[in-house]
Amino acid sequence: MLLSKIIHSPFRGSGSVTMSCKVSSVCIKVIPVTVFLLFFQPILAQYNFNELDQVFQNKQRLLGNNVVALIWSKGTPSEKGDSLVYKKEMGDFNSKTQAPIASCSKWLTAALVMMFVDEGKISLDDPVVKYLPVFGNYFKNYITIRQCLSHMTGISDEGNFLKRILQRRKYSSLEEEVNEFAAREIRGNAGTDFWYGNVGLNIAGRILEVVSRKKIDVLIKQKIFTPLGMKKTTFSTQDNSAVNPSGGAQSTAEDYMKFLVMLMNKGKYNGQQIISEASVNEMLKVQTKPGQIKYTPKAAEGFNYALGSWVVEEKDGIATSLASPGLFGTWPMIDFCRGYAYLVFVKNLLGEERADAHREIKKIIDKQIPSTCR
Repeated sequence: MLLSKIIHSPFRGSGSVTMSCKVSSVCIKVIPVTVFLLFFQPILAQYNFNELDQVFQNKQRLLGNNVVALIWSKGTPSEKGDSLVYKKEMGDFNSKTQAPIASCSKWLTAALVMMFVDEGKISLDDPVVKYLPVFGNYFKNYITIRQCLSHMTGISDEGNFLKRILQRRKYSSLEEEVNEFAAREIRGNAGTDFWYGNVGLNIAGRILEVVSRKKIDVLIKQKIFTPLGMKKTTFSTQDNSAVNPSGGAQSTAEDYMKFLVMLMNKGKYNGQQIISEASVNEMLKVQTKPGQIKYTPKAAEGFNYALGSWVVEEKDGIATSLASPGLFGTWPMIDFCRGYAYLVFVKNLLGEERADAHREIKKIIDKQIPSTCR
C-alpha cells in the first residue's frame, strides 16, 4: 500500500537533511490524501451493481429501448448524507429528457393535498361536499378526501384507459370534469370499494383549486416543483384542455428523483421541510384490504393502496415500500426500510411483463442495500 511504502521509505533516517526535508514534505502532502482514500474505500466498494447493469442490458428492449435508471441511497451513518449511487442511460433518453409520466402524477397530487393538511386548510376526513356542494345535489355527502386519495369513492368509473383519455378531451376544465363525476352512478359504498382510476385524485385536485383559488397546475408548481427545483415538471396542457391531477404530468428522471428523495427523507429536501414528517407518515398508512379491491391494473395485482401510491411491501398496516407506476412505463419507488429511491424513466406502455421486470430489479437492489427495519 502507498501509505505503507511512504512510512517505510528507504530514505527515512538516511541521506542529507535536505533530502529528509523533501521526503517529509511529500509525506505531509500525500499521507492525508491517502488516509482520505482509505477511509472512503469501503464506501466506494459498498455497492456492486454489475448484475443490475446486465439485467438492464438484457431488458432494454422490453422496457422500451429508451431508458433512464436512477438509484438514490441514504447510505450508512458514516457516509454523511444521501447520494445518487447508480445511473444508467440507454437509447435516446437521458436524465433530463422530458416525457409524460401518466399515473406517476398521482403521487405528486397526493403530496400536494398533504401540504394543505399541514397548513390546516383541509382534513383528510373532511367530506368532499364541504368544498364541492355539487356532490350534495346527487346525495354524495359521505365521500371524504381520504377516500378520494385511495380510490375508494365508490363512484362509477371506466377501467379502459384509452377510453378515459377520449372522454377527458371533452372537458374544458377540471371543474367541468369533477361536476360530471358528481352526477355519476354509485358503484359501491364509499370506503369499501376500491376502483383504480382518475375519479378520486381529480376530485381532490379540484378541492385544492377551490380552497386556494388557483388552478392546480399553478398551485403544484408554486408549492412543490419550484421548492424542489423540478424545473421541467408540469401539469399544464399545451392546448388549454382540462388539467389532469391523476395522470397529466410531464417530468424528467432528474426532476422526479428529487420528489422521491424528499419523501424518503420524511418531507425534507436540502434542509427545507417541504411536507411535514407527520404527513409523510400518513402517506405510508395502508388504506385498503385485498377483499375491497374491485379493479386494479394487472401490473399492480396483489398490492394494497396507500394515499396516491401502491403498497409494494408493508408491515402492521404501514407501507415499508411504495410505488406509483404510470401506464407509459415509468416506475418510481421508495424502499423506506432500506433507505433508497429507485426510478426507471421510460415512455412505453406498462404491461404485466414489465412490472415483473421491476420486481426482479428490486430484488437485485435489495441484495446490495440491507434493511434497517425489524
